[in-house]
Amino acid sequence: MGLWNFLKGAGKSLSGGDDTPDADALKQEVSDLGLDTEGLDISVEGDTVKVTGAAVSQEMREKVILAVGNVEGVSAVADETSGPEPKFHTVEKGDTLWGVSKKALGDGNRYSEIFEANRPMLSHPDKIYPGQVLRIPQDA
Repeated sequence: MGLWNFLKGAGKSLSGGDDTPDADALKQEVSDLGLDTEGLDISVEGDTVKVTGAAVSQEMREKVILAVGNVEGVSAVADETSGPEPKFHTVEKGDTLWGVSKKALGDGNRYSEIFEANRPMLSHPDKIYPGQVLRIPQDA
């Protein structure tokens, strides 16, 4: 259970502006990414998205948090699910997946593990942007 902050003005635009998308738009985005929300509920309160319930796996839980958080207009995700604390990294200007991997995993050559941990939200290892939040695999 935690509160994860996101850069409200960054991310994928679902509503055509900086307004927070509604729960239906966020659920559709998660579905479009092919993520399994079985057992989870997604709701919106202001510019905060609330994720509750029991996810099918820790990996899926973390990916759903990132999928709804990395949307323009969302400033935070309140994670009210159970499970270990996820490890995330907020991309800063000049970051590369290699650099994030070196910092988070101790070896830049393990960048592909971070890329794979963030699929399908990431389509290419070079396409990350400042303010984006990435999942750091804990079992890596």
